[in-house]
Amino acid sequence: MTDVTTPVRRGPADPRTRAGRRRRTVAVAFVLPALLLLGALVVYPVLFSVGRSFFDASGTRFVGADNYTAMFRDPATLQAVRNSTIWVVVAPTLLTGLGLVLAVLVERIRWASAFKLLLFLPMAVSFLAAGIIFRLAYEEDPDKGVLNAAVVGVHDVFADGSSYPGARARDAEGLRRTADGAYETAGPLAPGGRALPLGLVGVRPADVPDGARPATGAAGARPGPGELRGVVYLDFTPGGGGRPGRVDAAERGLPGLTVEAVRDGDAVATATTGADGAFRFDGLDAGGTYTVRLPAENFAAPFSGVSWLGPALVTPAIIGAYLWIWTGFAMVLIGAGLTALPRDALEAARMDGASEWQVFRRITVPLLAPVLTVVFVTLVINVMKVFDLIYIIAPGPVQQDATVLATQMWLVSFGGGNDQGLGSALGVLLLLLVVPAMVFNVRRFRRSQS
Repeated sequence: MTDVTTPVRRGPADPRTRAGRRRRTVAVAFVLPALLLLGALVVYPVLFSVGRSFFDASGTRFVGADNYTAMFRDPATLQAVRNSTIWVVVAPTLLTGLGLVLAVLVERIRWASAFKLLLFLPMAVSFLAAGIIFRLAYEEDPDKGVLNAAVVGVHDVFADGSSYPGARARDAEGLRRTADGAYETAGPLAPGGRALPLGLVGVRPADVPDGARPATGAAGARPGPGELRGVVYLDFTPGGGGRPGRVDAAERGLPGLTVEAVRDGDAVATATTGADGAFRFDGLDAGGTYTVRLPAENFAAPFSGVSWLGPALVTPAIIGAYLWIWTGFAMVLIGAGLTALPRDALEAARMDGASEWQVFRRITVPLLAPVLTVVFVTLVINVMKVFDLIYIIAPGPVQQDATVLATQMWLVSFGGGNDQGLGSALGVLLLLLVVPAMVFNVRRFRRSQS
């Protein structure tokens, strides 16, 4: 006799069926708002941008793939691609490396938590505020930019500035300006002639050294045979009344200037002006002729720092601001992975005689490889979308030199280009570049959870 068990069929009023339906209804009710927001804020804009990228600037004429071919012929877009490549290669690599080094070092200090908090604080600053901070820090004027104030201070410790920056000769002084910024006498001079007065202007009387003496005595000196004399003075009489081109009684010499005697284009003798501005060349050929030159180094403008936001350095400068913000993020994540490492492996390596560098390179880094990969890929995704810092820090004249795909997309669409078809194509390109990194990160996260 066979025992056949008849399956139990639950009707619509069965409690288990009702409970299951109720759970599904509640789940849908909770998920639906998120799905609506996701569709409105992500899915719809993506689909609209893809469709818009096949139309012209006005959005009325279908142009097919013309926008995609045009963006790779546009020099500004190619510059944006190059800058984006620099960002993707440099910023995540530096941040991951700095985060790793800091995470390892922080473990060895007493106030580790306070140090981590200090480095993580920039994450609490918005990109807008950070951009304003670094725009001010990168100011070229040392009186405004803190970085150039430090650079100028260090430079002035090791290098002397020019004696009289901005000084110049009057048109009637018999001096002509050369292409390199020096001043030289207009005609040849023979040794043994009268003392040569070389008047300069453009120097404030307050900037003349306190030890400077009146130049009238030096102007009246008579040179000997084979000797060439002269005086460099400030051709300005305080209170007025002086005569241009003449050494007046109240006019002082300019000490500390370098003066050269030039023959056939070469400097054959060098002298430095004294307290009264006088200079003298001895032992010159009495039958020769010479030109007196005041080298450009006497009048060079003082060192004012580095042009951080110039075309050459604007991208590295903005990357530096980005590092300041995100180093704490990388350090904290890597530090969390570091605390999970098996300490017995590290101690066993030390007991076997491995140095700290060997332990770091052969054990710590390989064990942290999954965490380092996640941090690196996350930063790559973030770097691809960077916009705020570049738009705020880079001045208008160098905006194109610092542009990346995100800023170029905005500039083309809304920042004056008014070509939303090309801007949508740039947005689709940016999406295609970001999606592989996102997929890689999600898959790696799932594998780590399984």
